[in-house]
Amino acid sequence: MTKIAFIGAGSTIFMKNILGDCLHFESLRNADFALMDIDAQRLEESATLLRAMIATMGTGATVTATQDRRAALDGADFVVTAFQIGGYEPCTVTDFEIPSRYGLRQTIGDTLGIGGIMRGLRTVPHLWAVAEDMAALCPDALLLQYVNPMAINTWALAERYPHIKQVGLCHSVQNTVEEIAHDLELPKHEFTYRVAGVNHVAFFLDFKHQGRDIYPDLRRGYAEGRLPKPPLLMPRCANTVRYEVMDHLGYFCTESSEHLAEYVPWFIKDGREDLIETFNIPLDEYPKRCIEQRAEWAEQAEALKGAAQVAHEKSHEFGAEIMNAMITNTPYTIYGNLPNRGQMPQLPTGAAVETPCLVDANGIQPSVVDDVPPQLTALMRSQINVQELTVRALVDEAPEHLYHAAMMDPHTAAELDLRQIRSLVSDLLAAHGDWVPAWARSNKKAA
Repeated sequence: MTKIAFIGAGSTIFMKNILGDCLHFESLRNADFALMDIDAQRLEESATLLRAMIATMGTGATVTATQDRRAALDGADFVVTAFQIGGYEPCTVTDFEIPSRYGLRQTIGDTLGIGGIMRGLRTVPHLWAVAEDMAALCPDALLLQYVNPMAINTWALAERYPHIKQVGLCHSVQNTVEEIAHDLELPKHEFTYRVAGVNHVAFFLDFKHQGRDIYPDLRRGYAEGRLPKPPLLMPRCANTVRYEVMDHLGYFCTESSEHLAEYVPWFIKDGREDLIETFNIPLDEYPKRCIEQRAEWAEQAEALKGAAQVAHEKSHEFGAEIMNAMITNTPYTIYGNLPNRGQMPQLPTGAAVETPCLVDANGIQPSVVDDVPPQLTALMRSQINVQELTVRALVDEAPEHLYHAAMMDPHTAAELDLRQIRSLVSDLLAAHGDWVPAWARSNKKAA
């Protein structure tokens, strides 16, 4: 029997999608699901939901729920991680409130920028702890890593635990295809595409509908004001930023406009409210989203009380597809985040890059993409600068590199001077307290 450990199973939406998808595959429908979370209530709610899905699907899968991570990992074939260290409160609130005092505004704050740096600092040590337990309890298992900041996490895992098999997974490619299909009013299954880059700043190098290049349609529709249409997936977040970047750099980015706006220095500027209005930038979007999701989770938990059956329509996440492909040796193509070992020769070795990957019984095998246009490579390197310095801070326990990472962040550097950045980082480290490693809270003067 295949054992699948889910660490952070209180993330009910991800748990439902990943493990619910498994029930659609003959190779996984009788799996042993081991759910783990530190929140006993959320853990039990997720276990109840999963058992109801199993009953609905009529499979022989089993469910155990535990707050003991090692018990969940023991003997696992696959390990899924989906957790947020520090949660909405206090850590996400801190990541937004303190920068706002300096005039530094964010939208999501989970990938790059000061929010991404702090989240990486909080998160990587916990992923290392998972990898340490995997090395002892399930050394041959594959880690399917769904935690942000994806690139920082993937890079840091490979630095300290190179022998742990891992892949960083995101749904930004699939979501973008849905959005473009919506904008062009075409069926999403009729598109073919090729994507490469770093997570959240990858680009569609080829994008075709039934063999025809759709870029002329996208450019013409944007120039004429017909595109983007009201968004499909996030109604509050118009997609204008991505179209504007495409108009200037030539290619469409994989991540949403609310994300992309804070990765670059061009859209969120002090005193330029015209930019915020023109490009429909949802400032402080992630805190709003967290509050809404908490309410949704509470409603969902109430609705599930006493429910014997819950239907699940297969999602577009890659997790279950990967497991099935490896178990059955059925080739499947995903977009995966892996350390760069030559699959993107334009970018630094070791950096976490996102490329097409073949999956079968041999595991995750990345494709080489060596034709990324130089303007896109330059933008990707601006992201990698921040990621690399954050990883170096973590691996070397060097707090000065946290300051350096913030100094190199495109949006932060466009808004704040060096002294402001230094003060901001110090304030954040102090405010986070025990949520960040002790070495990062030291009184050692940053260089």
